[in-house]
Amino acid sequence: MMLLDTNVMIYAGDRASAFHSWAADTVADAASGDGAAINAVVLAEVCVGDREPEIVADRIRSWGVAILDVPAAVAPVCADAYRSYRRRRKEESGKDSPRLPLPDFFIGAHAQVMGWSVATADPERFKTYFPSVVLETP
Repeated sequence: MMLLDTNVMIYAGDRASAFHSWAADTVADAASGDGAAINAVVLAEVCVGDREPEIVADRIRSWGVAILDVPAAVAPVCADAYRSYRRRRKEESGKDSPRLPLPDFFIGAHAQVMGWSVATADPERFKTYFPSVVLETP
């Protein structure tokens, strides 16, 4: 199974994006192979940027992508990675970060717990905080 990052879903739906072909091919290949999925976090992020959020889930399912809940087992993995991120950010820049985990941490932790790969056009956070997760990138 491949878990798809929000940016992949956005690029796949945006023919004007420089990453459109890569994203659309990635979604199609995953859906026809071992399976493609997003979780509720990705769905929420895609809905925020869409003019018709009420039909986003149906459109994504029509691409052969499953929409999954985030399992509770993801929570401690997400929290550990996010604590490391906050500590590192504070040490390197002196800046605080939000107290609640960013969406990438839920996505990365979900993939790690399930043993899945992640498709993303923004791999740095995944590489740093979820090094065991295999990434598919442009």
